[in-house]
Amino acid sequence: MKLFNLGLSKLFPARKWLSSYRFSSFKSDLIAACIVLAMLVPQGMAYAMLAGLPPAMGIYASILPMIVYAFTGSSTTLSIGPVAIISMMVFAALDPLFSAGSAAYIEAAYLLALLVGVISLVLGVLRFGFLIQLISHPVIQSFIIASALLIALGQLKFLLSIPLQAGNIPEFIFSLSQHLDQITLTGVSFGVLSVLLLFILPKLIASDFLNKILPLVIVLLSIAVITFMGNEQHNIQTVGLIPAGLPNFHFPTWNTQLLLQLLPSAFMIAMISFVESLAIAQATALQKRDDLDSNQELIALGLANIAAGINSGFAVSGSLSRTVVNADAGAKTPMSGVISSLLMIAVSLYFTGFFQNLPLAVLAATIFVSIWKLIRLTPFIETWKYSKADGIAMWVTFFGVTCLDISTGLIIGIVLTFVLLLWRISRPHIAVIGLIEGTQHFRNISNYNVITTKAIASFRVDENLSFLNAHVLKGYVITEVSQNPLLQHVVINCSSISSIDLSALEMLEDLNHQLNQLNIQMHLSEVKSPVMDRLSKSRLKNDLTGQIFLSHYQAIQTLSPEMLVE
Repeated sequence: MKLFNLGLSKLFPARKWLSSYRFSSFKSDLIAACIVLAMLVPQGMAYAMLAGLPPAMGIYASILPMIVYAFTGSSTTLSIGPVAIISMMVFAALDPLFSAGSAAYIEAAYLLALLVGVISLVLGVLRFGFLIQLISHPVIQSFIIASALLIALGQLKFLLSIPLQAGNIPEFIFSLSQHLDQITLTGVSFGVLSVLLLFILPKLIASDFLNKILPLVIVLLSIAVITFMGNEQHNIQTVGLIPAGLPNFHFPTWNTQLLLQLLPSAFMIAMISFVESLAIAQATALQKRDDLDSNQELIALGLANIAAGINSGFAVSGSLSRTVVNADAGAKTPMSGVISSLLMIAVSLYFTGFFQNLPLAVLAATIFVSIWKLIRLTPFIETWKYSKADGIAMWVTFFGVTCLDISTGLIIGIVLTFVLLLWRISRPHIAVIGLIEGTQHFRNISNYNVITTKAIASFRVDENLSFLNAHVLKGYVITEVSQNPLLQHVVINCSSISSIDLSALEMLEDLNHQLNQLNIQMHLSEVKSPVMDRLSKSRLKNDLTGQIFLSHYQAIQTLSPEMLVE
């Protein structure tokens, strides 16, 4: 029974907080849920529209996935639901296959969410949470900025009331040039005014609470204006009739061809959803003392997306803006997410008709303003100053996403990151070191005034030895041997080496043999335990012409005591 409870608590972390839940926590969670709801209603519909789906699906995707995550996730404040980047990726995956908003498109969106969920769930069960480490932060940061730019450009078709394509920047520029003459004052009035209000009013309003609900206030005002003045003669695009009622449970139809077409996009969405959600959860984890488990997060996101796929929703992820608001509003437990979902059920049942006069331009404005804050040039400049390699990866990812498409750009960025990583590993920093007078410390002879002797050449390798870089160390030793006819000892300082693969081991064995033919002994110093364990199973330890020293100072003390200054 105890073993069963242990397994159940791992699968359902909610048992930890449900067992000690108090009414005082409920009051805090209720207040936080109401504030999050004020953001979730307009954002959910807007992000569904961004994905090329009916606005009602944004409401549906905000119900069951949040409840599922609340009971299976490891974060107490993460708000799950529709988000801009995932919505954009959904659109990028489905738009080439079907007409946006069509029955086939919607059915494919269900299937895509289900695939994302299954992939995340399988990766979580198999404990593949470490996959988050395969995508570097500069690439993720560049991907988010580039995607935000495309999302912002994509909203201009609603803000300007003209048909635009924004799959990438060249496509957007060409599309805009074709439709500039269709822009009308009436068409842009609501969108431009909403953008200005969302940019300007937060600077004038001192209340954080009012700033948080400002998008909902503007949504309500725009609905009132359209209802009051009538829309027959003005022809402003609105959300239209949203069917009242709860989303239906429905397993999406599929065929093998469609499955194979959606699988690459599903994997990319699953990875980005996981990376984004975990990064957001970590932002509030320290303050809330959450014990985040990356594998459990994969499982929770998988179950949440499966719930979305079979309950008339689309792919979901963690929302940065709603999570921060949820935490700042005082949410104590994941119950705040459950309450938000229950309130969304009330909206779905009784208030959908209220939103039918909501202008699409106003929804686009809420996305445009929230996304525009993410578009910054500073990270590119700072990264380039710190690391040219990471800077190149960022710029290539940015241009790949904005000039090709989201998935291709991200794949290019990830591949380039690995190429640059391999390039860095293949060019390790190797220093010829000497003793700093009056100490037992050894430093690079190029940077410090150190004591050396012609009889000994000491090398420090600041990288693990592998087939990628073993030849570099051998080249350094050969150069030193050729320039120093008095050389008697080569000492390799292994303090920065945590592993030596078979190719590098064979190189050391070969180097040891060749140095022996020149009457030069090879020694090792400061070998770490994991490396020593591996060397104990090799011929090198027994065939080594020199010794293995505990410290580099001990090596010099033994091989050239006259060099040391007492």
